[in-house]
Amino acid sequence: MITTAVLLARGLGSRMRAAGGDGLSAEQAAAAASGHKALMPIGEHRLIDYSLSALADAGIRRAVLVVAPEHEEFTRHLAEVAPSRLEVLLAVQEEPRGTADAVASAREAVAGEPFIMVNGDNLYPGEGIARLLQAQGNALLGFERGALVSGGNIPADRIAAFALIERSGDLLDRIVEKPDAATLAAAGEDALVSMNAFAFTSEIFEACDRIEPSPRGELEIVDAVRELEKVQVIPFAGGVLDLSRRDDIDEVERRLSGTEVTL
Repeated sequence: MITTAVLLARGLGSRMRAAGGDGLSAEQAAAAASGHKALMPIGEHRLIDYSLSALADAGIRRAVLVVAPEHEEFTRHLAEVAPSRLEVLLAVQEEPRGTADAVASAREAVAGEPFIMVNGDNLYPGEGIARLLQAQGNALLGFERGALVSGGNIPADRIAAFALIERSGDLLDRIVEKPDAATLAAAGEDALVSMNAFAFTSEIFEACDRIEPSPRGELEIVDAVRELEKVQVIPFAGGVLDLSRRDDIDEVERRLSGTEVTL
């Protein structure tokens, strides 16, 4: 079983820095202004604490956080919480050159082991992560569209910001990024949506080395996935908590109220 996770926590947080989110605490407003979504105070903890606790529950024993060179806040917070259920390492992405570059930054820390990759500003259901940890080879967790909307905090009109999964049997055909309204309508409620939850072997690093920047100038993990020979799709019915913008904070905090965090 996979026991290593890579969490992408370097994001610039452009949407989080934007205005909105009335009623934030001073600490939440400061975290939003910094763009460090993973360090957002949620109840008595930070968002990253909930993620690490859930990953440990699922079976992760080593977590690699991909961060910016200026990672003093992460270092200080990890020293304060002193995780004992899993080892937490930092991997530095020198420049914000995209998600594939972020994954490549974790190559040394991963040390050749298979691993899962997740976003640092999403909280994934433990059952879904547990299924991903059982993957043999490269795999993608596909969230059923209807269950994703009903079980998480992502409204239906924001699903278009994510990517649809097309498959043949249990193998990935392609990932359709930012589908238009007609494509979404044709896909239906049972369509599978990618929330950037992958299982990877070390093949992904060679794939990251081969790709070119996308039209927006970034090295995209989706382009690296297209370079892989075979990717299994694991369907899952469940919701994800997304903390992309200030307006998400109150709902995420409400849903996590009473959640036990053990690091």
